[in-house]
Amino acid sequence: MVKQRVIALVDCDSFFVSCEQKRDSSLKSKPVCVISNKEGCVISRSKEAKQMGIRMGEPLFMAKKEHPKGIYIVADHEYYAYVSNLVMSVLKDFSPYVQIYSVDEAFVDFTGLKRLYKKNYYTLALYLRQKILDEVDIPVSIGVSSTKTLAKLASDKAKHFKNGIYLIGQRKIIKELKNTKIEEIWGIGRRLTVALRRSGVLTAEELVAKSDEWLDKLIGIHGIEMRHELLGNMVSPVINEEKPPKSIQNTRAFCLFTSDFNYIKNELNKHIHTSCRKLRSYNTKCRQIGVMLRTKDFRVFYTKKELLAPVDFELEISKIAMDLLEDIYDPTVLYRSTGVVLERIGEEGIEQLSLYSDSQTIEKNKNLTNCFDKLEAKFGKNIVQTGFTRKK
Repeated sequence: MVKQRVIALVDCDSFFVSCEQKRDSSLKSKPVCVISNKEGCVISRSKEAKQMGIRMGEPLFMAKKEHPKGIYIVADHEYYAYVSNLVMSVLKDFSPYVQIYSVDEAFVDFTGLKRLYKKNYYTLALYLRQKILDEVDIPVSIGVSSTKTLAKLASDKAKHFKNGIYLIGQRKIIKELKNTKIEEIWGIGRRLTVALRRSGVLTAEELVAKSDEWLDKLIGIHGIEMRHELLGNMVSPVINEEKPPKSIQNTRAFCLFTSDFNYIKNELNKHIHTSCRKLRSYNTKCRQIGVMLRTKDFRVFYTKKELLAPVDFELEISKIAMDLLEDIYDPTVLYRSTGVVLERIGEEGIEQLSLYSDSQTIEKNKNLTNCFDKLEAKFGKNIVQTGFTRKK
């Protein structure tokens, strides 16, 4: 455990919907829902849509039938990633210690900032919330406490307050734990909830009353860390470094069911380009490429190939991926989506050239990828299209 600090969790409210309202201000204060694709499910709802009774995960056809006055918008994940970067940039300007947790959440270390900004932690959180609203036009909820687990609990509670702020100080911890159900604790899923309930543990207060030995037996080291974090003893500090993901996946449903091989290749190439861009942003390469096809009736076909040398260049990956696609493609089947999975991701520096490696080609490919990334950084994503097959 480390010295006690003050941690905030900044959580964007109904993030996908908030992004759409940022793009079109006429959508504000309206029952807006973002759906996964044209025939998909609800994945984000505005406050008004929730009050109307639209459920998360509800299929679009059902939502439209039951709530015809709702406004339904197809998700635009690239735009959401762009807005997320804007929010995270504000956080990084605000504090030297920011750990991005997801596209719409980040932990921020507030320790020492009240002296810098001449504000207490409550008004500091209010100030940060307003700063994000003013600069990015995205509403956020902020929970503040002494550990990540308590900050997450506080941020969930903050959503129920008009000013979007909630603090859990040391003196309030026991009271909060008493009123917190097991399933409300960050890191406890359905299976663990069932196991804890069977053992007579229904609240966070009852969880922290258990010994480390008991928790280790039922949950493992994660249970012990959770107990100490709930008691206000930090186990996991805010870390600036973003670790490379274990895998990178990109998939999206087609606008229409199709068996058109050229169309599928085109969509797969888009996913490969996006995945490679993300791969290079972590300064990593992959040693395994997987390709997925999902049929109209949701059957999934998947194949993969391991590589002798790691790669991060879309033209190289595309050659391999198209061969894999041909192996699982059936022209008599209608498909709803395709995707790519890059795995065995490691640091670029560990690459080892083979005896027959073409150093000139490797250098040309590296220069070309740098050119791709610089162009997209200046002119926007997908300004470069790497030999996509276009429909006539």
